[in-house]
Amino acid sequence: MFDSIAVVGATGAVGKIIRDLLVARDFPARQVKLVASARSAGQKIDFAGREIEVEALEPDVFQGVDLAIGSTPDEVARDFAPWAVERGAVVVDESGYWRMDPKVPLVVPEINPQAVEQHQGIIASPNCSTTQLVLALKPLHDAARVRRVIVSTYQATSGAGVAGQRDLEQGSRAQLDGDMNFACETFAHPIAFNLIPQIGSEKHAGYTSEEMKMVHETRKILEDDDIQVCPTCVRVPVSNCHSESILVETDRKLSVDGARELFAAFPGITVIDDLGENRYPMPRDCDGSDEVFVGRIREDLSHPHGLAFWCVSDNLRKGAATNAVQIAELLARRASPTSS
Repeated sequence: MFDSIAVVGATGAVGKIIRDLLVARDFPARQVKLVASARSAGQKIDFAGREIEVEALEPDVFQGVDLAIGSTPDEVARDFAPWAVERGAVVVDESGYWRMDPKVPLVVPEINPQAVEQHQGIIASPNCSTTQLVLALKPLHDAARVRRVIVSTYQATSGAGVAGQRDLEQGSRAQLDGDMNFACETFAHPIAFNLIPQIGSEKHAGYTSEEMKMVHETRKILEDDDIQVCPTCVRVPVSNCHSESILVETDRKLSVDGARELFAAFPGITVIDDLGENRYPMPRDCDGSDEVFVGRIREDLSHPHGLAFWCVSDNLRKGAATNAVQIAELLARRASPTSS
């Protein structure tokens, strides 16, 4: 049981889901603070049947806080996490700022829960596209060692925040009304009825920052720097849930049936795989779930040790809020005097 926890970025889209999850999962905390930018301070939000006033994000807001769960832009996380740690809190951070810091564990609880033991005040949660990828890779890696991954993502507009979803909704209406001059708020190009093969800034040798996150974070979480990852990240006109087409090469051959059994037995994965019955994961069916869904499992026709499959997950939940709350639950179990 924590005496006091803080949700930082509490009024954002992910922050709202974090709040809901803390209530739904009966998170063990005596007091909850809701923290956001100065412009949101003073708002009153219902939390578990009681009204809590949002406090402005500043150093002293973390006085007496044991745990802070943050979903903020990188530059905000850069500043607030040290404030919280200096005042005795452990920070579970959703931003990208701390993920590749060698002193900061990068955790997906189904994969590397032991990593939380290594924290020095901050624990990072991975990028949304990485989280579903590594969860699907883990059972294959344990069974046959993954050597190479080619992954193409189909990422929803919710990954760019509420403004990204507005671009899709309002841009779609505008185009259907014949208005071809709609100005996007978030994206560099219209997303309605379109695909944008760039997420993030140019980073390395023609790859974007989003793509390089998948490379580096996958290796860190799976603790294997030899895994070769070739990603292509694409923004698609879907409101929520990221999809990924994944091709994996392993040390030894895995049969389709064997892979299906490995997926089905792994915590956090649900298999929907019946092409003959038109059954496979789709964003509209996975929205609102905390699971990672896998389907279209098939042998790679071009490589004897290759396996191809399709993967869908709610990027706001398992890709963000749920994973952070699960990390916080790991810390709560460690803090409990009855934990073994």
